[in-house]
Amino acid sequence: MMLSSTLTNGAQVVTVKASRIDAAVAIRFKEDMRAETDSGPARVILDLSRVGFIDSSGLGAIVAAMKQLGNDRRLELAGLTPTVDKVFRLTRMDTVFRLHRTLDDALGDDRD
Repeated sequence: MMLSSTLTNGAQVVTVKASRIDAAVAIRFKEDMRAETDSGPARVILDLSRVGFIDSSGLGAIVAAMKQLGNDRRLELAGLTPTVDKVFRLTRMDTVFRLHRTLDDALGDDRD
């Protein structure tokens, strides 16, 4: 899994540089997310704009990444492609995560 991380507007932005988060990469994704977000600001934004496919293993990996942040930090998702957005809404994960249409929208929305 290719991830990159930057600090922008007081938030940590983690960008997924892969087209899929599925069973083949879910464990690696969780490990990479843990390494990238081991410490940092309270707000973490996961940029999924390059991800065109996600399966249940990928969803589980993102939920695990959220849980490893702990209660004092939050994981928000940005840039979901239509297919990925549909998966989050069908599984009702849109009630668990704050979803932003684009990364710019997420960076402009700094409410608690």
